[in-house]
Amino acid sequence: MDATDYEMVLIPAVEPALKQHEKVRFLYHLSGDFTGFTPGAMWDDTKLGLAHFRAWEKIAVVTDVTWVGNATSMFRFVMPCPVKVFSIKERAEAEAWIAA
Repeated sequence: MDATDYEMVLIPAVEPALKQHEKVRFLYHLSGDFTGFTPGAMWDDTKLGLAHFRAWEKIAVVTDVTWVGNATSMFRFVMPCPVKVFSIKERAEAEAWIAA
């Protein structure tokens, strides 16, 4: 994932939702062919998260990429909202959790 993915897809999807709602729920699905984040993508992710730090109500991360799941679990304590990791097979469970 690179900065273009954030700038052309993710940010344009998230920003309007944040203008309409005080808090948003976010389901982040990383498929099995995910190879990593470029420094630009990590920077855009950090900027988006910090700019709206209190706007996240829940975050579900759906992935079978072990290091992403482990990193998310390790650092979720810094997030101001509940964060859960689900496997690809648990996508429906993640959707139900994020909607509840």
